[in-house]
Amino acid sequence: MDQIIRLPNQLGAFVKSTRLERKMTQTQLASLIGKQQKTISAIETGSPGTKLDTLLSVIAILDLDLQVMPRRKDGKDIADVF
Repeated sequence: MDQIIRLPNQLGAFVKSTRLERKMTQTQLASLIGKQQKTISAIETGSPGTKLDTLLSVIAILDLDLQVMPRRKDGKDIADVF
C-alpha cells in the first residue's frame, strides 16, 4: 500500500504497523540492524534525531521501498500540509 509520509511521527507509525504485521518485536528488528531496542522505539515515536542510514536499514529489513517524489499541487496553502 502506498503511504504519503511528511512527518517523523507518520513514518514511525508506518514502521510500527509494518513491524507488527510482520510479527516482529522491537528487539528482534533492532537486532537485525545491529541496534538497540530503544532505537526502534525512537523511530516509532517519531524522534527527529534518527540517522538516515538507520532508517534505511529498518525500511530494508521490513521489505519496504522508500520513494521520494514531488508533492502534488492541489491549491492548498503550505500551512494546510503540516
